[in-house]
Amino acid sequence: MKKTTIILVVMTLVMSCKQKEKDAFIEQDVKSVAKREYPASITKVFEAHGGLDAWNSMQSLTFSMDRGNGKREITTTNLKSRASLIDAPNYMLGNTGSNLWVKSKDTSAYKGNAKFYNGLMFYFHTMPFIVADAGITYTAAEPLEFEGQTYPGVLVSYNAGVGVSPDDQYIIYYDSETNKMAWLGYTVTFGSNQKSTDFSYIRYNNWKTINGIELPISIDLYSDKDNVIGDKRSTIEFLDVTVSTNAPEPSLFALPEGATIVKD
Repeated sequence: MKKTTIILVVMTLVMSCKQKEKDAFIEQDVKSVAKREYPASITKVFEAHGGLDAWNSMQSLTFSMDRGNGKREITTTNLKSRASLIDAPNYMLGNTGSNLWVKSKDTSAYKGNAKFYNGLMFYFHTMPFIVADAGITYTAAEPLEFEGQTYPGVLVSYNAGVGVSPDDQYIIYYDSETNKMAWLGYTVTFGSNQKSTDFSYIRYNNWKTINGIELPISIDLYSDKDNVIGDKRSTIEFLDVTVSTNAPEPSLFALPEGATIVKD
C-alpha cells in the first residue's frame, strides 16, 4: 500500500472516530436535557397540556391576532432558536437570533418598544410550556382564590442573566382537578433593575388541542389592585394557530432591505 493511501486511511479513521465522539456527546447532551427534573406540581401541568416530549418535538409555532379593519398581526417563531417574525399591518418586527430589527410598511416610523414587544405575546401564548426553559427555578406559591374556587400555584423565577428581564416573575395557577393551567400571575420589570411584587393576572380557560398540544385560543386580562383580581378588562384571541415539527425557513427571519437594527 502506498504511503499516501495509508495516510488517507488513517485520516478517515480519525475523522470517523471524532464524528462518533461528537455524535455521542450530542446524544448525551440531548438525553440530559430530556431528563431534566421538574417539581411534581409543574410537571403535572405540562402533562395536562400534552407533555414536554410532545412540546419539545415541535419546531415552529404560528398564530395571528385581529388588528381591526380585517387586518391581522401574524407571529411566527422557530421554537428551537427562538428566531421570530411579527408581521403587523404597519410594520415588521424580526429577531434573527442575533439581531432584533424593525421595518415600517408605510411612511410612519415604528413607535413601539421593539425589545419589550418582541416575544411578549409569544410568551403569553406558549404558557405553560415556556416556563420549562433552562435557567428557571420553581417554588410553591400561595393559592389563588377566585369566585369560591382555589387554584394551587407555582412561582417561576429566572436566574440572573436569563432573558431580557430576568427579574420578571410568573405564577402558574392550575385547576386542582384537571391540572390544566387556569391563571397566570406576572410582574413587569422591563427597564427596571429590581423585582416587583405587583402582579397582574390573566385567565386561561379556552384551550384547544393542536397537533397533540393544548394551546390557548383566547386569554382574558383582568384588572387588579393590591394583588387582588378585579373585573375582566379585555380578551385577546389567537387565530389560525399552528404548531409543527417542521422548522420554518431561516430566510423568513432574515434582515430585510430597509430594516433598522434595534440597538441596546
